[in-house]
Amino acid sequence: MTVVDRLYHCELALIDGIFVQQVRLKVEAGDLAEVTAGVSPQPGDIPLGAVVPGFVNAHSHAFHRELRGRTHADGGDFWQWRRRMYETATHLTPDSYRDLAHRVFTEMRDAGFTAVGEFHYVHHDPQGQPYPDHLMESALADAAVSAGIRLVLLDTCYLHGGVGKPLGKEQRRFGDADVHGWLERWHALQDTLTASGRGLVTLGAAIHSVRAVSRHDLGVIADELPTDVPLHAHVSEQPAENRACLDAYGVTPTGLLSAYGLLSPRFSAVHATHLTADDIRLLGDARATVVMCPTTEADLGDGIGPAPELLAAGAGIAIGSDQHVVIDPLEELSRLEFDQRLRLQRRGIFPVETLWRAGAMGGGRSLGLSELCQRAPGLVVGEPFDAVEIDMATARTWGAEPSQLPLVARAADVTATIVGGLLTRPLATRTW
Repeated sequence: MTVVDRLYHCELALIDGIFVQQVRLKVEAGDLAEVTAGVSPQPGDIPLGAVVPGFVNAHSHAFHRELRGRTHADGGDFWQWRRRMYETATHLTPDSYRDLAHRVFTEMRDAGFTAVGEFHYVHHDPQGQPYPDHLMESALADAAVSAGIRLVLLDTCYLHGGVGKPLGKEQRRFGDADVHGWLERWHALQDTLTASGRGLVTLGAAIHSVRAVSRHDLGVIADELPTDVPLHAHVSEQPAENRACLDAYGVTPTGLLSAYGLLSPRFSAVHATHLTADDIRLLGDARATVVMCPTTEADLGDGIGPAPELLAAGAGIAIGSDQHVVIDPLEELSRLEFDQRLRLQRRGIFPVETLWRAGAMGGGRSLGLSELCQRAPGLVVGEPFDAVEIDMATARTWGAEPSQLPLVARAADVTATIVGGLLTRPLATRTW
């Protein structure tokens, strides 16, 4: 990606939690270098309307996009849907995955996501044999660069098909020989990505779930994975996961992760739908992030997680599109609020600044892209200029207070996405 020096002029811009009028932005080498409020545009300025920080998709499985619009008639539950997902995974090749991921990442960018955490576990060929040169991982990296979106590749440790069970035939391409084999491949992948010079791509790590690794594996990961690397895991998405962990270890998934020292500010629990009070306390005390994916959790019938309780305990909140039943950061944010209204039977669960923070800063912290999650939401001097322009005069947004856009706007109202100072406008009509 080419870094750029540009001058933008915004009719409105979100800065320090407030929408400010007539703001001039100076971008140097892709970073926001200077903000001047209350000034008229100058010749050469690039005009923008209402501008907010770019949204961060902290949890994505790109290949799940293949299932959109194809599973409803089957009914069933999460586990039935999972069988269809495994079938889809068996057909991926490096070339087909590059093409699919490019489409998915482009859809994200056009929807207003400027960064994505790809929870990636389709590492090998269908027989479980490694590809040369990390071809599947490179396919995702190439797709992100071509789409113009930041990618944190969360390379995932996936070693077992369930607690105490070997990988099934449909899972063979997910697993490495053992936890040391995963770590060896992870370090080699880090070297490959660093040498490739893909400026938009960084490497993180993930544990698929406590179903997919053993206690021994958790201990090795805690000891040997670099401590500055963001670490994600699916946690308590389903009651059956909790039961399996309790039966095997006598503790919940959160309790097991805590026992091995894996809960910390660099840790993100994905979904965290079915938590105990002790789980909430542990995640809060660790200042971990919880990545909620409301549209996926609704589509799969997972349930509604205790987001207000987690925030009150000290955890952070981020959003993800997960299986991409829709790709729309504003839909995720509105559902974050509205689902809690249904759960708690009252309105105004979160202040709007909490929604803005979850949409951008929470995800940035989750992916190791920013440490600014506790400040007021808005554009920040010295940070990469990743931003989104939202049309304030559409059928959905006209008359709304700008601060309440997360409750009324949708991806269709995004008119520009800026990543590292480089502006892209969605095509009015895009076909694949």
